Amino acid sequence: MYVESKEIATPTPGTTGAELLETCAPELSAAAVAANLDNEIHDLQNPVDGCHNLTFVRLESAEGWDVYRRSVIFLLITAVYELDPAAEVTVDFSANGGLFIEVRGVAGDLTAEGVQKIEAKMRAIVAEDRPIVKSFLPRDEAVRIFKQAKAIEKANLIAALSQETVSIYRCGDYADYLYGAMLGHTGALGRFALDFFAPGLLLRTPSVETRGEVPPAKPQPKLSHVLTEAKRWADILHCDYVTDLNRAHRNGQIGDIIRVSEALQEKKIAEIADHIAARRGDLRLILIAGPSSSGKTSFAQRLRIQLRVNGLEPVAISLDDYFCNRRDTPRTPEGAYDYEALEALDVPLFNEQMVKLLKGEEVELPYYNFLTGEREWDHHAPFSIAENQPIIIEGIHGLNEKLSAAIPREKKYKIYISALTQLNVDAHNRIPTTSARLVRRLVRDYQFRGSSALKTLRQWPDVRKGEEQHIFPFQEDADVMFNSALIYELGVLKKYAKPLLEAVPPEVPEHIMARKLLDFCAYFDDILEEDEIPNNSLLREFIGKSVFFK
Repeated sequence: MYVESKEIATPTPGTTGAELLETCAPELSAAAVAANLDNEIHDLQNPVDGCHNLTFVRLESAEGWDVYRRSVIFLLITAVYELDPAAEVTVDFSANGGLFIEVRGVAGDLTAEGVQKIEAKMRAIVAEDRPIVKSFLPRDEAVRIFKQAKAIEKANLIAALSQETVSIYRCGDYADYLYGAMLGHTGALGRFALDFFAPGLLLRTPSVETRGEVPPAKPQPKLSHVLTEAKRWADILHCDYVTDLNRAHRNGQIGDIIRVSEALQEKKIAEIADHIAARRGDLRLILIAGPSSSGKTSFAQRLRIQLRVNGLEPVAISLDDYFCNRRDTPRTPEGAYDYEALEALDVPLFNEQMVKLLKGEEVELPYYNFLTGEREWDHHAPFSIAENQPIIIEGIHGLNEKLSAAIPREKKYKIYISALTQLNVDAHNRIPTTSARLVRRLVRDYQFRGSSALKTLRQWPDVRKGEEQHIFPFQEDADVMFNSALIYELGVLKKYAKPLLEAVPPEVPEHIMARKLLDFCAYFDDILEEDEIPNNSLLREFIGKSVFFK
C-alpha cells in the first residue's frame, strides 16, 4: 500500500506505523511486517510523522522475509536466555539450507536434546504472542545495559556509534540490539525449523524462493568446511567481531592484520597448487567458478604463479571467447540477451577444442568481439599444449558438468571461489556475504567501468538471480572451495563506497539497499594504510594498483 504525502501529513507526532496501519488499512494488518518510510525500512513501532512517502512491506516480499528471519533469530536468542541466562549464542553463517548458530551453555556442549528444549521454548513464546517492544535509549544507557549483560563487544560497538540514541528491543526480560526492523509480536513467528547440527544448530526460515514454506535442510559439507575454516582464520587474527578489527586498527596493528590475512590466502592457494601438481599429467583442465566480485581473475593469476612454482606451465583460455554470435544468443523472458545462460556459449565447439588440445592436437582459438557481437578467427595463431600442461578456464559455468561433458571427470579439477565474510558485527548480527560482495562490486564498477552506484544496485537483482541459477546449485561439485574474503577489506572499501552510496537519491527504491550498506560501513574504522596491501592482493582487483590488471 502506498500513502501519498498529503494523507500522512496529519498524524499526531509519535504516530507509529502500526497505528497508521490500523487506521488507514486494517485489511493489511495481517500481511504487513514493516514500513518503508522514504525508502528506508523501519519496523511498525517507528513513528511515521514527518515522512513523505510510505509503503507497507508485505511478508511475502524479500524485505518482509528478512524482517521475519531477524525476528525469529531474536526469538531463538530470547528462548536460550530464558533456559540458561549465562549461555552464549553466536549467529555464524548461512549454509545447509539455513543459518548455522552456535550455543554454548554452562552445562557444556549443545546436544540434540538441548536443541529440542530450545525449540519447545521458542514455540511456547510464540503461543504466548508476547510483544517485542522497541524503545529508544541514550547511547550511554544502552552501553550500561549491555555491559551488565556481559555483551561486551555489543557495548563497545554502541559506544563507538555517532548517534546519541539507539534502539533496544525487549521480549520479556531479555533485551538486545538488532540491526534492522523486527515484528512487534511473537505470535506470527511459528514458521521455522531447528536441527541439531554439531557443534551448533541449524535454523531454517521461509524466503521468497521457498514461497513462504520452511525449506528442507540441504547438506553442504564443502561449504560448511570452508566457512568453518573462515572462522578459524578469524580466530588466528583475533578478529571475530568488527570491534576487534577496529581495536587492532587503533592500536597500530592493522599492518600485521593485513599481512597475516594475505599470508593465509597465499598458503591456501599454494596448497591447491600442490594438490594439482601432485596429480600432474592427470589433472588437465582447471575450472574456476564463483559469484560476482569474488575475485576469480586475481585468484586464477595467483594460482597460475603457484603452479609454475611447482614446475608446471599452465595456459589460460578465456571462456568469453566461446560466446555464440549475438544473433544466436538466447533471450530472457523480458527480451534481453541472456549472456549468463549456458546456451549463450558454443559448448560443442568448446568441448571439441578442449578434447583436441588434451590429445596434443593444434587448434585455432576463437575471439569474441564484444563490440560487433561476432566471433572472429584471425586473432590467435594456431595453438597447442604440451602433454603435461594444464589449462585454466575461468567462468560462471565452470562447475557445471555440461560445460565440459566431453572431458572425463577425473581429468578436471573444479574450484569454487567466493567471498565468505568471516567478521560479525557482534555475536547476534552477521554481515551477509552478498552485502560484502556488493560493496566490492560497487567500488570496482565505479573505479574501472564508470558505473554509478545506482546503476550497479539496479543490476544487482539480475546478477543474484543468475548466481542462484547458474553457480550456487553446482558449488558442492567443486573439488575445493576458496574463500576470497579478507577480514580487513570493508575498512578499506568504506572510503570508496561511502560517497557512492550517499549519492543514491532518496526517492529511488535502490536507496533501501544503499542505506543498508551505509549502515554496515558505519561500524568500521576507515583503514587508510593502503600501502600495506600487496599489489597481488585480491582486494587490488577492486581498489586498483593490482599487478594483474594494467
